[in-house]
Amino acid sequence: MKKILFFFILLNVISSWSQSKELNLMPWPQELVLGKSKLEIQPDFTIVVHQKITKRIEIATTKFLRRLSGRTGVFFDNGFAFNANSIQNATLEIFYKRAGKLEINEDESYQLKTSSNKISIEATTDIGVIYALETLLQLLDNNDTSFYFPEVSINDFPRFTWRGLMIDVARHFHPVDVLKRNLDAMAAVKMNVFHWHLTDDQGFRIESKTHPKLHQLGSDGQYYTQEQIKDVVQYASDRGIRVVPEIDVPGHATAILTAYPEIGSKDTIYSIERFSGIFDPTLDPTNEKTYQILGDLFGEMAVLFPDKYFHIGGDENEGKHWDESEHIQAFKKKHNLKSNHDLQGFMNIRLQEILAKHGKSVMGWEEIMTDKMPTSALIHSWKGTNEGVPQRSSLFLAAKKGYNTILSNGYYIDLMQPVSEHYLIDPLPKNNNLSAIEKARVLGGEATMWSELATKLTLDSRLWPRTAAIAERFWSSEAIVDVSNMYKRLGVISFRLEELGITHIRNRDVILRNITNNQNIEALITLTKVYEPLKIYSRNEGGTEYKTYSPFTLFADACTADASDAIIFKELVHNFISSKGENNKAEIVSFLKKWAANYQQFNQIEKGSPLLKNIAPLSKNLSEISTTLLQIISLETITNEDYINCIHQLLQIEKPVEDVELAISKDLKKLAAFLIDTKKGSNISNDYFKKITN
Repeated sequence: MKKILFFFILLNVISSWSQSKELNLMPWPQELVLGKSKLEIQPDFTIVVHQKITKRIEIATTKFLRRLSGRTGVFFDNGFAFNANSIQNATLEIFYKRAGKLEINEDESYQLKTSSNKISIEATTDIGVIYALETLLQLLDNNDTSFYFPEVSINDFPRFTWRGLMIDVARHFHPVDVLKRNLDAMAAVKMNVFHWHLTDDQGFRIESKTHPKLHQLGSDGQYYTQEQIKDVVQYASDRGIRVVPEIDVPGHATAILTAYPEIGSKDTIYSIERFSGIFDPTLDPTNEKTYQILGDLFGEMAVLFPDKYFHIGGDENEGKHWDESEHIQAFKKKHNLKSNHDLQGFMNIRLQEILAKHGKSVMGWEEIMTDKMPTSALIHSWKGTNEGVPQRSSLFLAAKKGYNTILSNGYYIDLMQPVSEHYLIDPLPKNNNLSAIEKARVLGGEATMWSELATKLTLDSRLWPRTAAIAERFWSSEAIVDVSNMYKRLGVISFRLEELGITHIRNRDVILRNITNNQNIEALITLTKVYEPLKIYSRNEGGTEYKTYSPFTLFADACTADASDAIIFKELVHNFISSKGENNKAEIVSFLKKWAANYQQFNQIEKGSPLLKNIAPLSKNLSEISTTLLQIISLETITNEDYINCIHQLLQIEKPVEDVELAISKDLKKLAAFLIDTKKGSNISNDYFKKITN
């Protein structure tokens, strides 16, 4: 019966998707029926709430009206929601039963209906209402005379209960205003867990009143006061978002040991780490003072963070200092601990017991999963093929062993991979071998934003809009996998995120103006649309090029993954080749002309700033290959000289320059190979061309 029900739900999702693909909703609703009428936005637009107006409802409805007024330019007669007995014939009526609880498996569903003269929202909780209002704003459309909501009937609910975003504030500190605008963005795409990575080798970012040396010596003065933490937690709660803190132990602990070296595994002087990578300093699990300090700290944090779960990290502890310590080795032998993993498990059980006294459950990276760890722990799966293990292996193992678990492998947004790669990774793909009970233990996933290369200036551009696509994977049906349509909708969502204060678009120009010394930046803007930062940590391979205080205002910082023109050009080339040169020729020529002219435009500003010298090859290489391809397109025959020039130029554009790579290099190769294959005159075979350029 369940299989039949699932089939009909899936069929309904696919049907509503095919009928409504022109809408720019993200995440895509579970069920949607599009009608033919519309409700025009008028000054008398009013909201009535048929229940006590909670703080969440008050904030959400007020922000909704401000954003709606801002988008439409309509001067509303009323700027706040009313109770039901205060007004008649409201435009938007809201019905809900209770305030939502910030816990797993809470009801976040909603029903949204619009007609030509009325909108209604029904939800069990006020959290569902928040999500309904976000969907309604995404539905806003216009013609040449007015703004309106189309007629729809939506029944929506999340596929997964845990839809998280982790932000690392240890490698680079991100002020409260940065966190708040990102919480607003999370709520806009229905994410509900903010995982706050607060400590690491490069910084301890929390005020501790029991052990103040932690923030005084371990933060370079950049930390959150306890009042600020309370403020962020409340801000998140008002948007239906849980906050899970992370104190990373026993490794990634250099900042802690800078303050308290006596609980380190090696008798040495520690100082805050300035580089990126995995380091040796590790807490001593045999020292009772370790548990005293962590116990006091966890007690403080338990008051500040009301969430059930407390993340203790636990990843990437290689145990070098444990291996070098005679007293730690003696402790292992005495307690029959055969490996460092067993020793870490011993420590984790002690920490679990401490947290349990404060009413908290342990959460940690997959390394905390041992035979003795209670199944009340939540396992955070992060390893995959890059770490030499099958993707989701720890996720499925945890579910089979009885643990609740979430997936982050595949959602490391800081890797600068195409968003399509993240989008198509499913926490629960069809080809899994889990039972129904085991599947229920897979709570969802988290996008992870490690900030070795991200400052408050660039954090938003690394997160958004791409995280919205991951949010859709956590919320929407598994049937929603149309990558092309995802990119189309993501472009609209990107624009709307600016309304919330996200700086992912505007800060590009801030960086480019800095690079050019406030000259015309058009030539550089063109380059940012086809160049992308190096991927999968190769920009800072080994963590040795950049320190935490190095400049992060370089050209690579202005570039983003999924360069916009590269996405378009890739599709144009594909269609051009598939149609044997019949389609999209004019559009391709237009791009090539723009790139061919770029170096001349770049030269006009190059002498105005020393920072432009190293960027010049990017413009020069792109201009040269574009000029050559334009010549080949325009001629019926091709000379060997053109042929050899083309090969040389294609090889040049492959080389990374200034920590960026040309996102269209493969597409230019494909285009060149196709063009040369159709021309006459060359006595060098196209097979040779393909061999050289591959």
